[in-house]
Amino acid sequence: MAAGLPAAVITVLALLAGASLAACADAEARGGAPAGTEASGGALAAGSFRSTRTYPAVAPPVRLRIPGAHIDTALGRLGRAADGTINVPSRPGVAGWYAEGPRPGQPGPAVIVGHVDSASGPAVFYHLSKLRRDDPVYVHRADGSTIAFRVTGMSQVPKTRFPTDLVYGPTLAASLRLVTCGGSIDPTTRHYRDNVIVFAAPA
Repeated sequence: MAAGLPAAVITVLALLAGASLAACADAEARGGAPAGTEASGGALAAGSFRSTRTYPAVAPPVRLRIPGAHIDTALGRLGRAADGTINVPSRPGVAGWYAEGPRPGQPGPAVIVGHVDSASGPAVFYHLSKLRRDDPVYVHRADGSTIAFRVTGMSQVPKTRFPTDLVYGPTLAASLRLVTCGGSIDPTTRHYRDNVIVFAAPA
């Protein structure tokens, strides 16, 4: 690891490999190795690393607005479950921000998760797949500031092949990932087979 990487990069590197987000009404976060596995010498070195660089702190996100997908939602805070996977929002109408990762506007990928539907109908990210390149995404923060992003791409991938490195991989630039469920429903598990991932960069 090169010296000078920001603390946000170290946080992202600590995410468990293979964790995917099954953000739908009856799904659980998938993949990921259990927390507490034995650390290698490299992992211990990474855990003790402290960057000599400093970056402006930004306030935590509190609201997400995406006009092109009819999304205007408060943002809850998401952590990790006991098995090390990422929790999903408890309410279908409210999206959640992965609070152990970078905040929107900090270096690294900020991740926001939302359900696509629920037993009672469409949920907060029901129209997420309608977004197109360059559509605006606005994240409002606790200090009253707003950061604008623009959509740069979208992927629909099987949950069994969730692109962990692509979603959580460390970057020196600020970025945003929006994740929900998609594709067909497995008739046995009643879970969606795919994830829809929207990628965005600061406008």
